[in-house]
Amino acid sequence: MKARILAIASSLAVVAPLAIGTMGEARAASTSTVDNPPITLVGGVTSPMYDYTNAIRETVWVDTPDLDGDGTAERIATDIIRPRELDGTSRVPVIMDASPYYLSLGRGNETEFKQYGADGSPTKFPLYYDNYFVPRGYAFVAVDMAGTARSTGCTDEGGRSDVESVKAVVEWLDGKGTARDASGAVVEATWSNGRTGMLGKSYDGTLANGVAATGVDGLKTIVPISAISSWYDYNRWQGAVKSRHYASSLSRTIAQRRTIPTDCSARLAYMDANDADATGAYTDFWAERDYRDGSLYDASKVKASVFIFHGLQDNNVKTMNASKWWDDLGEQGVQRKMWLSRLGHVDPFDSDRQEWVTTLHRWFDHELMGIDNGIDREPAVRVETAPNQWVTSKTWPIQSARTVSLNPRADGTMALGTQDRGTASYVNNSRLSEANAVSLTANPNRLQFLTGATTQDVRISGTPTVDLGVTHTAPVGQVSVMLVDYGAMERVSATGDGALTLGTETCWGAAIASDDACYKDVTRRLQSTQLQVLARGWARLDGSGQHNVTVELAANDVVVPAGHQLGLIVSGASNGVIAVDASSGTYTLDLRSTRLNLPVDGPMSGFAPGRLTAQDTDNLARGTLPDLDETLWPR
Repeated sequence: MKARILAIASSLAVVAPLAIGTMGEARAASTSTVDNPPITLVGGVTSPMYDYTNAIRETVWVDTPDLDGDGTAERIATDIIRPRELDGTSRVPVIMDASPYYLSLGRGNETEFKQYGADGSPTKFPLYYDNYFVPRGYAFVAVDMAGTARSTGCTDEGGRSDVESVKAVVEWLDGKGTARDASGAVVEATWSNGRTGMLGKSYDGTLANGVAATGVDGLKTIVPISAISSWYDYNRWQGAVKSRHYASSLSRTIAQRRTIPTDCSARLAYMDANDADATGAYTDFWAERDYRDGSLYDASKVKASVFIFHGLQDNNVKTMNASKWWDDLGEQGVQRKMWLSRLGHVDPFDSDRQEWVTTLHRWFDHELMGIDNGIDREPAVRVETAPNQWVTSKTWPIQSARTVSLNPRADGTMALGTQDRGTASYVNNSRLSEANAVSLTANPNRLQFLTGATTQDVRISGTPTVDLGVTHTAPVGQVSVMLVDYGAMERVSATGDGALTLGTETCWGAAIASDDACYKDVTRRLQSTQLQVLARGWARLDGSGQHNVTVELAANDVVVPAGHQLGLIVSGASNGVIAVDASSGTYTLDLRSTRLNLPVDGPMSGFAPGRLTAQDTDNLARGTLPDLDETLWPR
């Protein structure tokens, strides 16, 4: 294949004039620009042309103001790898993964950690980003978030310290701020052209969201993977609490194995005193940690383009963190792209490796190198609506989706049309398991409403909601709601978030002895199941008596095949949140005020009475429902 060697102009809109050289190649004019590296395009994308083995590997510590309240400014450890050939001749764009996990819990499916040589220089960067992109003319920067690894300060569960510590590195790369080497000498990022793209999975992608929401100059694009956009929506669900003092617990976990002993007890005590576990309320504490519409950061400040990836079966960082971020960015006119897979909390490198790396490569070439490769003119959204079945669209939810309301009835059915004027009741059981809640066996501790069998495929695309008129006598009550697809089929398993690691491996980029760029292959863990929970939601009910509440379920985009039936389950606390009502009191639904609002594309009028196709729902195979120990940390 013919290659082109280009020098991208500083405007990033025009390429330098080309001169035809030997071997049919097009070569850049002899004078290269200062602001961007010469690159080789093969098949429309940057191709390796710089030596990874001899790349510059260095560490600097970026100065920030005091972020943990101890009166001392912070130093943020920043590990850098960049092409040696361009040092002093061309400035390069930066791909950055800022993380709290580099020395604590590790990164990626194979739990890689940073490694350093005897002189303190980095010898291993986790994941493949450095191996793949540095030979193509990029720098890769791995930042230790404040309070973790080799940085000073204290962790803040998504608050000001977390975000500002990483923002300072973006600013330094853009020529602002100060950094120092191990000797204390000031170091300038004269090699950086100021164009940074942040990416990463979970907490790493969350930091990318937070920094973008500051509006910092120099951040040109972010790629948040399974990331949080509001820490309230990670720790809570309409007042229902995930676990007690989760903020301080997570902060302790990610501070493990840090190299600078620091007393962070005051910060941890502050979190416990202000996390509002007792009420589940959205307080100033959570507003600080809200990147969509918070007190410090919000979507209106975002200047960077955003490429979201999220698993539709993610029970760790639930889908509202992607769906609401997507909506808010759209309202602000931010350039967006999004992939939604059928897996759980899984990096697309570990589910759709070739397609993902190819797309990510083109995205960074376009956003950071200024290469007009057409990726911005392709459909913005790609969704896996069934295992290995992908569809594209310009918008999300899809434009053809419309909201229809299904009305529960006292006889346990659910249908379009006239609402039931009666009531239905269940006895609260704070220990009701999800398996018992979804079973078709009669159970006094939950209500179950079933549609008839679908006569044609129906696609659910968007965020379902459930309007409830509910009465209880407890001082504080709680409801749990689930939308269930009943019907046997092959689905992506909930075990291991649907990912199965294989014995083979593939390599993605250049290598050295300490960093080989080779990773085990991963495939989807498919299994036949009798049912699947499509969406979950919870709500806290303060005070006894009647409550009219709309429970927002997790967003989804999935095809319900013909012959299946949808079920609506209403109960007390279930897996995933703390029960606030441990009594065995009665909860009563006013069916006139209760309905399922479903965003669908397909003939809902095709729901008709039919035989239930699911079998043996009392003995569900492992993998039908998520394992609780897989939803603990945002990794």
